[in-house]
Amino acid sequence: MGRVRFEAITWERLGDLLADRLLDLKPDDGSPWPRIAFDGAPAARPGDLAVRVSEALRIRGRSSLVVGTEGFLRPASLRFEYGHEDVEAYYDGWFDTAALWREVFGPLDPGGTGRVLPDLWDPTSDRATRSPYVPLPPGAILLTHGPLLLKHWFPFDLTVHVLLSPGALRRRTPEGEHWTLPAFERYETETAPAATADVLVRADDPRHPAWNG
Repeated sequence: MGRVRFEAITWERLGDLLADRLLDLKPDDGSPWPRIAFDGAPAARPGDLAVRVSEALRIRGRSSLVVGTEGFLRPASLRFEYGHEDVEAYYDGWFDTAALWREVFGPLDPGGTGRVLPDLWDPTSDRATRSPYVPLPPGAILLTHGPLLLKHWFPFDLTVHVLLSPGALRRRTPEGEHWTLPAFERYETETAPAATADVLVRADDPRHPAWNG
């Protein structure tokens, strides 16, 4: 990544700035539904930022839907087929990307139905959630959050990566989940989300992030 200029900001102000930016965003493929990624390790809490932006959009009179990829985990029998701490499985096999394409992104293609399934699988009960479809009116914005999002070629119109330094990532990841850390090291090497995202947020200080976008 080349030199970038970071600006200190509050989470509230960041949510407002991102919402303002999304109001005029037009998908390049002609879809009436802008699709936004909030990418980051669970410890970076990209979902919190997605929710902040959704609330800021609501205040501005714009509909949105927040979808977390944790609602599209594969069944435990598939996630843990090679053990409960298999890094390769976590990196490539924990999330049901086919279901995300079918139930979330496909309906928002140009000419799509706009009917999105907000979640599919409950990892706690290891059963289908049976959530109803949500119809998105034209102009509504999809806010998708989760880890390792940018390596799947999902059709995002704007990408936000919430970055933690290796030290902060280790400190803020529960000890029982430290086995996932090599997956994020591999992600940085193979996908380089900090260099490729449209907006980069450094979140080492959970109170005062810095951003470039």
